[in-house]
Amino acid sequence: MPRDKFLQRKESVLSKLDKSSKGKWDSKVKNLCNKINSLDNFYTTSSCSGRIILMIDQKKKGSSLFLKIWHDKISFKELEDALKSLKKEKKAVKFKFEPPIIHLACKSLEDASKIIAEAKISGFKSGGIITWGKNIFVELNSTEKLEFPVSVKGEILVNDKFLKLVIKISNQKFEEGWKKIDKLEKKIK
Repeated sequence: MPRDKFLQRKESVLSKLDKSSKGKWDSKVKNLCNKINSLDNFYTTSSCSGRIILMIDQKKKGSSLFLKIWHDKISFKELEDALKSLKKEKKAVKFKFEPPIIHLACKSLEDASKIIAEAKISGFKSGGIITWGKNIFVELNSTEKLEFPVSVKGEILVNDKFLKLVIKISNQKFEEGWKKIDKLEKKIK
């Protein structure tokens, strides 16, 4: 009897080294990924529990665009120190808060629909099914985004009062996203 192709793909994907810039799962999403990967009809392909980024503001993607990345709450001092290092940066730089995102493969459309329903109940407002040939993937997104220009040609465009507010809001958004991750982990069976 031939081996199940979905199981073969799952074993292949999960046996590979993590290719993310961080090189490992975020601690806040690790338990959810482990739970998903323990199920017969699912496996994760990439996940992030949320992040704050200082990055070059341009349309074309590339690895050298990220100047600083945090996957956890930050303090004003951490952001202030990172911004001081931008004084020599000639290009525009933006601040981004990106919410949790989970990518997973599903064995069937029924499995994909089921996990999207559980994610929506858990607070993930955006989710969709992506098919690629016979492969079925789900992308689950939380919606707590924040993005704005922070410097141009080394000149900081915002004041400390604004940055303190942004840090407070971003740290709250981290908490909101992590609660959704925890809810989804509890709902998945």
